[in-house]
Amino acid sequence: MSHPVKRAFKYRFYPNDVQAAELTRTFGCVRTVYNLALQARTTAWFTERRRINYVQTSALLTEWKKTEEYAYLADVSSVPLQQALRHLQGAFVSFFEKRSAYPRFKSRKKSRNSAEYTRAAFAYRDGRLTLAKMREPLDIVWSRPLPEGQTPSTVTVTQDSAGRWFVSMLCEDASVKALPSTGSAVGIDAGITALVTLSTGEKITNPKFEKKDRATLARAQREVSRKKKGSRNRDKARVRVARIHARIADRRRDFLHKLSTRLVRENQTIVIEDLAVRSMLKNRTLSRAISDASWAALRSMLEYKAEWHGRELIAVDRWYPSSRTCSACGHLVAKLPLGIREWTCAACGATHDRDENAAKNVLAAGLAVSACGAGVRPQRRSSGRAAGAEAGKLRRSAGERRRVGVSPSSEREEVN
Repeated sequence: MSHPVKRAFKYRFYPNDVQAAELTRTFGCVRTVYNLALQARTTAWFTERRRINYVQTSALLTEWKKTEEYAYLADVSSVPLQQALRHLQGAFVSFFEKRSAYPRFKSRKKSRNSAEYTRAAFAYRDGRLTLAKMREPLDIVWSRPLPEGQTPSTVTVTQDSAGRWFVSMLCEDASVKALPSTGSAVGIDAGITALVTLSTGEKITNPKFEKKDRATLARAQREVSRKKKGSRNRDKARVRVARIHARIADRRRDFLHKLSTRLVRENQTIVIEDLAVRSMLKNRTLSRAISDASWAALRSMLEYKAEWHGRELIAVDRWYPSSRTCSACGHLVAKLPLGIREWTCAACGATHDRDENAAKNVLAAGLAVSACGAGVRPQRRSSGRAAGAEAGKLRRSAGERRRVGVSPSSEREEVN
């Protein structure tokens, strides 16, 4: 990219007792302010048809601090509380633009504990980070250095359900640049047995991290169910379950980062399918396996890494019949159940591996719509069905030309 990008660098840290107590109070106050502001905005709309914006909720925060009931809000840094109001404003903007559902109240047990600090509320000097209301810097495990000469613009402190503490620092990273052009393109077919199958024929096995720890997780969950609700033993058992989930998520995320980075580095153009993962999760037979595969997370990583490094990511229409179309002649099979992993084309006699054939068709469709100028781009809410149909027509017409004896070289010249 021509300009520096902002990246979040996440580190684990170990607070002392005083710091942990201060952060825990801050988390509670952030949650309280968010819920109070959400309640105020909801009540104003449904009772008076009046909208309240960020500025008005900020004024309400000042009034809340003066009351006896919420006087404790003044004991923590005001910056995370103001940031909570800004996050609520962003949630309402997304709701009004129909990009998300109506904002929900934060729960002490279910919501993530987090607090965001801007530059006015922290000091960063010589690799030491000190937050507002704290005398000592955080004990951070510096697994990698921050970009040279950069100071974080915002710092977000979180605590996950397993009790681990993390700090995320947002910095400009000038090292993120466009990679040299490779000229290669790859189509990707997502699956369960093979996480992704490439148009080159390579299959990357699905690690199935959740399945590997499923027995251990089941035992830990049974232990939770045996404990008395509200007891300390139940809390300890719940943390053990959370640690197993955290280990699964960490390994999965690490694997997906390595895979997405490799694909972006090796290919100039990457073509994927615009899968409706949320709808696919309604399949009770495959929902657990689909969740473990994390196709949506892989796509998200490919999207921002392709943008960072000057690559092209194309998403073809989800209704394009990539598995049922012969990649050799363009013949379309009427039905192809999931149980059939290999099939022979009745028109040309070519034998196909189901996933590899789909990856080849995805690549051809993506390159076709890119060359024809169709509007198929990695946009999650656009259908692109017309572009997928256009790619299918182009694929089938190419098969017709091959059957009447047109050479592949002349075919490419005609398409170009």
